[in-house]
Amino acid sequence: MPMLGGRGLWLCLAAAAVAVAVMATRLMGWWSPRADFRLFIPEELARYRGRPGDPGLYLALLGRIYDVSSGRKHYGPGAHYSGFAGRDASRAFVTGDYSAAGLVDDVSDLSPSEMLTLQNWLSFYEKNYEFIGRVIGRFYGEDGLPTPELTQVDAMITKGLEANKQELKEKQKFPPCNVEWSSARGSRFWCSQQSGGVIRDWIGVPRKLFKPGAKEPHCVCVRTTGPPSDQTPDNPTHRNRGDLDHPNLGEYTGCPPLAITCSFPL
Repeated sequence: MPMLGGRGLWLCLAAAAVAVAVMATRLMGWWSPRADFRLFIPEELARYRGRPGDPGLYLALLGRIYDVSSGRKHYGPGAHYSGFAGRDASRAFVTGDYSAAGLVDDVSDLSPSEMLTLQNWLSFYEKNYEFIGRVIGRFYGEDGLPTPELTQVDAMITKGLEANKQELKEKQKFPPCNVEWSSARGSRFWCSQQSGGVIRDWIGVPRKLFKPGAKEPHCVCVRTTGPPSDQTPDNPTHRNRGDLDHPNLGEYTGCPPLAITCSFPL
């Protein structure tokens, strides 16, 4: 099994950067002008709820309309997600609020990570349902072009993708510990070459990682030999302690400094 250390780490980060670029390109394609779509006002879209006599079963997400007739068991009248039919209820895709107040298209206060959830849903509909057109309103103007609000959504999605890339980079540097708790033995933290789902060629030792804004530290595995991960090329000297001297790390009281397992009985 290949280990994700050294060259493997940089290959992984490079792949993440490519993924960000690819997704940004895809988003630009989704928003760009097209000749093969219809424009709907909200009142017209409301007629497409799959009821007897309705012309179809459509829903909208971030202003993009999809024919979900093949998913009638999910979106048709009386189905669990029937509230999405005939409208743009983008907000509810994240919040899970299916009330009248929640089935709306206002996503202005969502976080970048929540915007990524919407992007994932958009990918799902692009893949599984037919794109029909766009809703005139919050996300598209009467000319069918993106509004400033949709441009802001795009920027937030890109920000979320960049944050994910940074999180991956940090997780490679400080993989989460393995954690075990029982009412009989208490807590145990330990490191391995696959802890936290990160495969690597080193094991490391448990440390508390303090992150700005976080209420509590969390356990990470820290490399104990070689140069620090953030060493610059113009400073080749190091103490052969890996990342142990990182200022945001703290030792666990009662655990030997270089032990790969820390146990805390009740």
